[in-house]
Amino acid sequence: MASTTSLIARGAGRAYGDAALNSQMTLLMEGSNRILFFDDATGRLTCEAGVLLADILNVFVPQGWFPPVTPGTQYVSVGGMIASDVHGKNHHGAGSFGEYVESLELAVSDGRTLRCADDENADLFNATIGGMGLTGVILRATFRMLRIETDLIVQETIRANNLREAFDVLENSLSATYSVAWIDSLAKGDKLGRSVVFTGEHLAAAELPKDRASVPFSAKLPNGRKVPFDLPGMTLNRFSVSAFNALYVGSRKFGRSLINFQPYFYPLDSIAEWNRIYGRAGFVQYQVAFPRESSFEGISAILRTASDYGLGSFLSVLKLCGRQRNSPLSFPREGYTLTLDYPIRARTFSMLLELDRIVDDHGGRIYLAKDARMGARMLERGYPRIAEFAAVRQRFDPDRKMRSLLSDRLGI
Repeated sequence: MASTTSLIARGAGRAYGDAALNSQMTLLMEGSNRILFFDDATGRLTCEAGVLLADILNVFVPQGWFPPVTPGTQYVSVGGMIASDVHGKNHHGAGSFGEYVESLELAVSDGRTLRCADDENADLFNATIGGMGLTGVILRATFRMLRIETDLIVQETIRANNLREAFDVLENSLSATYSVAWIDSLAKGDKLGRSVVFTGEHLAAAELPKDRASVPFSAKLPNGRKVPFDLPGMTLNRFSVSAFNALYVGSRKFGRSLINFQPYFYPLDSIAEWNRIYGRAGFVQYQVAFPRESSFEGISAILRTASDYGLGSFLSVLKLCGRQRNSPLSFPREGYTLTLDYPIRARTFSMLLELDRIVDDHGGRIYLAKDARMGARMLERGYPRIAEFAAVRQRFDPDRKMRSLLSDRLGI
């Protein structure tokens, strides 16, 4: 690494933008995929950075262990989870993944390998969690797993007729381990923000149905369906998305149900190459986080603007977040985060510029792991500790050898 002009590490390639791309060298971490040690008494797992979350689930769920935090796909690497400081449906109570990382080994730009933890190279440790791979190459990590008794989730499905009701349901569900809302992005008027809210709990063994009483952990689910070809760009339009949204709300069975953990946490993983739904041009994901005090106004403005443009988001997700981790570039903050997906069209980028202004006006920020177009000014306003991050980089990588297209674009 010391003789390389610049590079960035790439895990599973699930970043939506240019965070894991470098014009000179991209280091593929797929081969660094060994699970090294597990302590069944404490739940501490040590593994290399290229290990996939899916592999961890396959090995440890049958043994009664689950990751303390999981994003919406299992096909991410542990290194990527740390570099993005991923969050999930339990952030309001559990925080982000970085809260459970006890230590990591980091190869820095001068060729040294440093142990980083709260008690050793703490500033580098905090900068690496959420640091988008810009502090060095994560080689391995130790983090704590969560004990579970079954692979089932008790899901409560609740209808919310508008955004205010969705906020109320999420606020009233703070005691739930997991919560998330799917939003109808095209609803207007008194139905703006119409949602379906899903809360979840890990089912205890004592609560297993009789037909599962002796089988707390079921067999691995099949791979599921696959989108066979790129759909025409015209497929996703205001009318098709509106029809899908109406069908989605109308077909829900509200109330309590038991489901396997995979469809609860990873609904899209059952549809291989689901991105082809957006056509050959692809899509852009826009995920923002607002402070609690401005979340309702900011998200309402975004939904109104998006609906007026008629560019419905096929996947629109709202989550309540808890306190932010002590990492300069960690994305989740106390408040709400909204995720929207849009097919790439000229009008899409015009609309996103308007959404940027809304985010800026309401003190929000954009998730770097999902970003493909933000400018340096929005970064600075959204992440007020960017200078702290830059100072750590200057000490450990003064020549900016760890770089990506994202960092070049944003001037980090």
